[in-house]
Amino acid sequence: MRTKASTHFLKNAPPSGEVVKKYMEILHYTDHYISQILQQTRTIVILGASAKPDRASHKVMRFLQEYGYRVIPVNNQTRDRIICGEKVYTHLDLVPESFQMVDIFRNIDHAIEITEKIISLSKVKGIRTIWMQLGIRSSDAYKIAKRAGINIIMDRCPAIEIKRLSKLGLCNYSPS
Repeated sequence: MRTKASTHFLKNAPPSGEVVKKYMEILHYTDHYISQILQQTRTIVILGASAKPDRASHKVMRFLQEYGYRVIPVNNQTRDRIICGEKVYTHLDLVPESFQMVDIFRNIDHAIEITEKIISLSKVKGIRTIWMQLGIRSSDAYKIAKRAGINIIMDRCPAIEIKRLSKLGLCNYSPS
């Protein structure tokens, strides 16, 4: 018997075995693919960044900064003006400089809307990758991003991937 918690990621997929199988296949990313994205990225926007040190988005932001990435926090709910030494923006389109990746720490209910917003900004801002954090999967967002020629990684954490790829010797990541 399926529980709600174990099937939440299938919310956007019809309950057909073939569709579920195909949907799960898109979550397989080669180490080379992930490594290439991480090595070509210099600036990352964290959508849903938190100033609270116990939050995952804060910890990931700190980690990425330690590994040499410029990380720009975006959060329209916070009153904080600075997170981890960086100015906080309320919306993606208010970030003045270019960035290659958006790391999403938001509810799956916003995945399609956020993906469409990122795509609309991709040419102006130089965005090449949408990264959805652990637990965030959307087959519709995946299709939209792929049609637009944007890389998309779902249900992964860049901090975990950097550690894992470094241990495998596939990336030359080290803290600054």
